[in-house]
Amino acid sequence: MRRIAWVLAVIMSVTLIMTGCGKKDSASVVKDLNDVADKLESKTGAYQGAGTMTLYTGEQPQEYKVEVWYKNPSYYRISLANVQKNITQIVLRNDEGVFVLTPSLGKSFRFQSDWPDNQGQVYLYQTLVKGIVADDNRQFVADKDSYIFDVAANYQSSALVRQKIWLNKKTYEPKEVQVSDSEAKVVVDVKFDKFTFNPEFTADSFDMQKNMASQGASENTVAQVDENGNPLPAAETQEGTQAQASAELGDFGIIEPGYTPEGVKFKDSNKVENSDDHAVLLRYNGIYQYTIMESRPLDQAVSLAPGTGVDLGFTLGLLTGDEQQTLTWMSDGLQYRITSANLPLSEMMEIAASMQDQAGK
Repeated sequence: MRRIAWVLAVIMSVTLIMTGCGKKDSASVVKDLNDVADKLESKTGAYQGAGTMTLYTGEQPQEYKVEVWYKNPSYYRISLANVQKNITQIVLRNDEGVFVLTPSLGKSFRFQSDWPDNQGQVYLYQTLVKGIVADDNRQFVADKDSYIFDVAANYQSSALVRQKIWLNKKTYEPKEVQVSDSEAKVVVDVKFDKFTFNPEFTADSFDMQKNMASQGASENTVAQVDENGNPLPAAETQEGTQAQASAELGDFGIIEPGYTPEGVKFKDSNKVENSDDHAVLLRYNGIYQYTIMESRPLDQAVSLAPGTGVDLGFTLGLLTGDEQQTLTWMSDGLQYRITSANLPLSEMMEIAASMQDQAGK
C-alpha cells in the first residue's frame, strides 16, 4: 500500500508540473515580451507584417490594407492602401528623414521629425509591447491559440482610451488589435494576416526613390526635346509635366469636414484667386477659431519645416508651430492644413479623419 501511495504521489506531482509548464500567467508573458523587444533593438532586429485596418472615425468605416516593415535602428516603411479609393500612401523613415509618398500620383511629402519615437502607432509591434508592459493594471486571459491583453491606450488622440491585443501563443506575433473610446466603442481595428520576425530586406527596401518607382509611380522614360531635337533640362521638363498634370486634374471643389467640434460653426469659404494649386480657405468660429486650407500642390516633392509627426490612422501628418499650430497632411494628391491658436490636437485629428470620406462640392 505504501508503495502504491508513493507511486500515485509521484504521478500527481509530475502531472502538476507538466500542467504548470503548459500555462503562463501575465507576468511570465510580459517577461517574454521584454525579451522579444530586446531582440528587436539588436543589430539584426527586424519584422514584417501585413493585414487590414478599419477606421470607424468618419461617417462610414474606412478600410485599409496595411504593410509594416521595420529594421533596426530606425528604418520604417508603412504602406496604407485605401480599399474604397484605390489609393496607396507609404510612410517611410530612413536616414534622410520621414516621407509620405503617393506613388500613383508621383507625390512626395518630406519633413524632419523623430517619428515614431515616443509616439504610439497601432500597427507597430513596439507600440503594442510598450502598452502591455507599461500598464500595471493590465487584464490578461488566454484562449486556445492566443494571449489576450486589455490595457490602457497610449496614443496621440485622447479619444482612444483602451486597447485589446491578441498575441500568438507560440511566437508572440500580433494577431489583432482593437482600440476603443471612452464608451467602449471600437474606433480602430487591425487584423494581421501575416507577421514575421527577422525577415531579409534588400539594401534599397527603405529607399525613397525605389519605393516611389516600385509602387507604380508614373515615370517619364522618354527624353523630352525641343523643336530642334535637343533634350530639355530636367527642371524644365518636370515643370511642364506638373503644369499639364494640374491642368488635367483641374478644380477639386471644396471638401468640407464631416465633423465640427461642439460650440463651433462654419463661417465661410473662399477660393484663393489666381492660385495655380486651386487653393481653398474654410473658416470656422466659436469656442475654437480655426481655418482649413486645401490645395493641390504643383510640386511633386514638398518639404516642410521640422515638427512632430502625428498618426492620423490613414496617413501621417505634421504638427508645427507654438502659439499658433498647424496640422498638415496629404491625401489623394491634395494638401490640407488646419491652423489655429486654440484648437486642441485631438480635435484637429478628428476633423482630419472626417474629411477622408468627403467629396469636393
